[in-house]
Amino acid sequence: MADALKDMFSKKFYERLSLELYKADKNIHPDKFVKCVTKGLEELSLNQRMRNTSVVLKQHLPNDYKKSVAVLSKVVPQFKGSYTSLLFPDFVGQYGHSDFEQSMEALSYFTQFGSSEFAIREFLKRDMKKTLSVMKKWSEDKNHHIRRLSSEGSRPRLPWSFNLDEIAKNPELTKPILEKLKTDKELYVKKSVANHLNDFSRINPDWMLKVINSWDRKNVDTAWIVKHASRTLIKKGDQRSLAVFDYEKSPKIKIEKLKIEKLKIKLGESLKFDFELQSEKTKSQKLVIDYAIHYQKKSGELAPKVFKLKDIELKPKQAVSISKAHRFMDFTTRKHYPGKHAVEIIVNGKSYGKKEFLLVG
Repeated sequence: MADALKDMFSKKFYERLSLELYKADKNIHPDKFVKCVTKGLEELSLNQRMRNTSVVLKQHLPNDYKKSVAVLSKVVPQFKGSYTSLLFPDFVGQYGHSDFEQSMEALSYFTQFGSSEFAIREFLKRDMKKTLSVMKKWSEDKNHHIRRLSSEGSRPRLPWSFNLDEIAKNPELTKPILEKLKTDKELYVKKSVANHLNDFSRINPDWMLKVINSWDRKNVDTAWIVKHASRTLIKKGDQRSLAVFDYEKSPKIKIEKLKIEKLKIKLGESLKFDFELQSEKTKSQKLVIDYAIHYQKKSGELAPKVFKLKDIELKPKQAVSISKAHRFMDFTTRKHYPGKHAVEIIVNGKSYGKKEFLLVG
């Protein structure tokens, strides 16, 4: 994934960018810009290419920061929706600290074409109180991209970014933002709020549970957020989290006929497995069914990762058949190693069976 994203910052991309910059400011020389920004490009990683672009832009844009932002503001619509659009807020995150008001305006504008979630953290790191005061206002903005930025940018543990330990230690700092967004109807915003709360479920589950229990889950949007925010705790079988959704605290079930179609699979193939879930109770049981893949690490040890399978209400003495196909592919966040693996069935956070299989080269 990172390699694919890295390749978006190619010479062809920079040639296109240079022409757009020239249209916005005739003092920018396209050939000079491309020559400078592509020097040593092949050796640079994704993040290095992003940052190198900001550095080179600083050298070619006007010396006046406001004029530089004005040029970038004319150019950014041409790159809407592309990962490369993140370079515009990155420039602000690196060079906009002497003009806070202008930078906040720029980030709220740039986020509508991609996302300013990483850049805003540079300001939170330097002045938490001042930056959060702006982000609280963003949570009420008419534009859902800007509302989403208020939550996503202030997450304590945003992937691909540094941690905001001050927020992690004091979750009340971002609570006003979450309260404003708890009934938001935009899925893009709801996902961010859920992820923000899910971060806290790992850091401070007591606080997170207190918040979601105070919210009115009769609102369908709030209910959606609460459910997705609770996913980590539910997978762990946290009794308090299970109780929020009336999941059975002590399931009376058994797993039968857990079978794997092929005990040896290759990278790129899918592990296909199925099993029968049998109720052993005279009352209905609300269950959340997950499965864990125990991946082989480079060291040879197995490390489990839990995946969602389905939610069901199992009727008295009912038996249901469940099947799943899980594909094995390398990603930026996971490299697979051949050897022994295992699949485990988990119901309401408890293990009910495990089968081993081999991943072969």
